[in-house]
Amino acid sequence: MTELRRRMLEDMELHGLAPNTQDCYVNAVRRLAQYYGRSPDRLTQGEIRRFFLYLINEKEAGESTVKLHLYGIKFLYEKTLGRQWPVLSLVRPRRSKKLPVVLSPEEVRRLLAHVRQATQRTCLTTIYSCGLRLSEGTHLEVGDIDSGRMMVRIRNAKGGKDRDVPVPQRTLELLRAYWRGERPQRWLFPAKNAHSHIPNTTLQKTFKAVLRESGVRKDASVHTLRHSYATHLMDNGVPLRVIQEILGHRSPRTTALYTHLTQRTVDGLQATVNRLMADL
Repeated sequence: MTELRRRMLEDMELHGLAPNTQDCYVNAVRRLAQYYGRSPDRLTQGEIRRFFLYLINEKEAGESTVKLHLYGIKFLYEKTLGRQWPVLSLVRPRRSKKLPVVLSPEEVRRLLAHVRQATQRTCLTTIYSCGLRLSEGTHLEVGDIDSGRMMVRIRNAKGGKDRDVPVPQRTLELLRAYWRGERPQRWLFPAKNAHSHIPNTTLQKTFKAVLRESGVRKDASVHTLRHSYATHLMDNGVPLRVIQEILGHRSPRTTALYTHLTQRTVDGLQATVNRLMADL
């Protein structure tokens, strides 16, 4: 580990950043260093500018990707290196206006049926049926499942907050069967060496593989399961405020996005349009 990386890790720890956020910031700085082939503390403002132009124009990186690189690189230069560079205030990624992909309940079940490995299948099932983010699912510990209350405790989630999420009866049954077969110790979904949790990349690769095998023709990812969960809840009349709490959204505006995606909304609009245009 380089001295610069060690200092940045210590600064992030002092700043109270979550471990997952620290990993993302370090990866963003690593990509910058790889792009130029030298240590970031030897780069100029002009080189930082060209890196972000490369991300936006050549790589056509999405809003979230650009933001992640900006936050990580900005932390390094402003907090660790003490450089208040104006270029870091200029970067403003284009706002994405794309609606997220949503899978139907039948498509979700078709995908999960193609996952053969027990740990990965149970983890993906839990992520969908509890509306979890990818890292929230992979970081679950055995003690986080409260079968008596039928809740799962999500620890140190986005924004550093804990929250409780309801576990469906069927998911609880699947988790019990999985535990009897696999006997995980600390991590509910351990990596092969059992000393850590299953890597996010393992689930991402598995999901992409089963997406191809299942014949589902959508540009979906593991995070799509969370979008689908929220949409399915709203389709079945669960109040927006309740869904916001379950998902851990700070703002109801974030959750309100799903009102545009529900089948109930689409069906209602279709019925209205049909009625209005019936005499054309």
